[in-house]
Amino acid sequence: MEINKTMSFMRSLCMGEIEQDIIYPFPKMKNSEKEMLTGIFSSLENWLKDKGGDFRKWDRAGELPPEFLQEMREMGMFSLIIPEEFGGLGLSSTGYSRMLQELGKYDGSVALTVGAHSSIGMRGLLLFGTSEQKAKYYPKLSSGEMIAAFCLTEPGAGSDAASIKTKAVLDGDHWVLTGEKLWITNGGIADFFTVFAKTEGTDGQMTAFIVTRDLGGVSCGPHEDKMGLRASSTTTIHLDQVRVPKENVLGEVGKGFKVAMKILNAGRSGLGGGCVGGMKHLIELSTKQAKERSQFGKKIADYGLIKQKIGHMVVECYATEAVVALVAGLVDQGYEDYAVEAAISKVFGTESLWRTADEALQIAGGNGYMCEFPYERIVRDCRINRIFEGTNEILRLFIALSAMSDVGAQLKELASSLEGIFNDPIKGFGLLSDYGRKKLSQVTGVGGSKKTFTQAHPRVKAQTAIFEEGVRDLSVAADRILRKHGKNIIGKQFATKRLADIMIDLFALSCVISRVSTSIHENGEIVAEKEIEILTVFAGQVRRRTKSNFGKIDDNDDELIKSLANHALDKEKFIWDNV
Repeated sequence: MEINKTMSFMRSLCMGEIEQDIIYPFPKMKNSEKEMLTGIFSSLENWLKDKGGDFRKWDRAGELPPEFLQEMREMGMFSLIIPEEFGGLGLSSTGYSRMLQELGKYDGSVALTVGAHSSIGMRGLLLFGTSEQKAKYYPKLSSGEMIAAFCLTEPGAGSDAASIKTKAVLDGDHWVLTGEKLWITNGGIADFFTVFAKTEGTDGQMTAFIVTRDLGGVSCGPHEDKMGLRASSTTTIHLDQVRVPKENVLGEVGKGFKVAMKILNAGRSGLGGGCVGGMKHLIELSTKQAKERSQFGKKIADYGLIKQKIGHMVVECYATEAVVALVAGLVDQGYEDYAVEAAISKVFGTESLWRTADEALQIAGGNGYMCEFPYERIVRDCRINRIFEGTNEILRLFIALSAMSDVGAQLKELASSLEGIFNDPIKGFGLLSDYGRKKLSQVTGVGGSKKTFTQAHPRVKAQTAIFEEGVRDLSVAADRILRKHGKNIIGKQFATKRLADIMIDLFALSCVISRVSTSIHENGEIVAEKEIEILTVFAGQVRRRTKSNFGKIDDNDDELIKSLANHALDKEKFIWDNV
């Protein structure tokens, strides 16, 4: 039976329905793409394996040298998602994510330079470009003659994308753009910019434009001196009366929010892949370090607390890879609504990498703190992941409010009082309230029970039961939180964060169940035994965390925490001192 591609697994889950056909069987990469990537990875290893000293030097200098950028061009690093007829590799979302994972093993700045180009810089051309635009720019973007950058953030507009000040005024056959963009990755080396500007209209609408450096009035500021990812180029971009041809509009005039969010959602698999690659590299470093270093007469690998750290790193890496691969699979299969799942993959992946990097440095001990070893650079590099491409705090609000807008659409007794509150709760993420209404009027056509994960392998029945219990609690929690706070829910960020954390955990658990069940079906229980162990550990973690969050819906110290925060804000300091 054909699956409805307008379905969202997580948005359905919040209404108590497990649309298991969306996530099972676990998506696979095409064999032809696997073979191609295997060859590319071998070339990458030969190219990058001995550049550890260079990466350290370039980090200190704060720049990737021009000759290395040329090597990146020659290696095809800017052609990954461009169709083959235009000189690209034409990778799927799954293949692209796996490619960024491989680059992430070597250096964060290199992975970011590639990712900023393909994940967001030129992604709008791929998603919304006309045939004329693609024919004009694809060949140069594929060869790296043009490197791409994404220009949304401004000095006064970060997560609040709706407050951008850059303006575009129509003048004959051109739009005239004026403004400044901040913290633009690849800003100093790019010649192709996807720029967002306010266009005339009663709603202060935003439009996306293709802007190239050769247009008069485009300039960049100096290289930013950053905490991490220092070798990647980050600058301001200045637009001074830039005349942009009308044919350079991306998508529709006034529909820039849709373009921006679609780009960010579609590109999250690249960032997720980079996180997985970083985690795998850290596990390799940590296991070797633990086996080589001795303390108190034996290898530190023999100590329980070191084993605990490494074991948790393995579990989180497997779960992150499952989440990232499943979201990429949704994109490749043509699902239309995966914004919540993509946001979850960004939050889960970036936080898992942060914990893994911190523990790897701890295992390395004093060496981890020394700049001659890679640990401190990796910690610095990965810290930004929880901030850029949507802060994890804003994404948590988006995740939870999406769920509650759907639940609210079904609650007849609350429908009138909630009318309009979800229309724009987070500027820049658009309308949230459509899905629940559409869901009510659709016959989904998905087979099997909607309350149980029947396709999971019987060997993981206990872990699947934990997931099903969590789903039941999730639907109750969403209903209870919405009834408790009503139209005031938009401002109740403690409550929405708890719901988001529950959703993040349950989606990750569903991905791991799908991955492990598929492995058992294909390889047998003996081969998949370690994967079953990973699922058992992760399911237990999820159950403990979700139960804690459920319990705090009504019994919490939220008001006390806010009171203490208000006190510190009022005094602008910590007032207690023992002197």
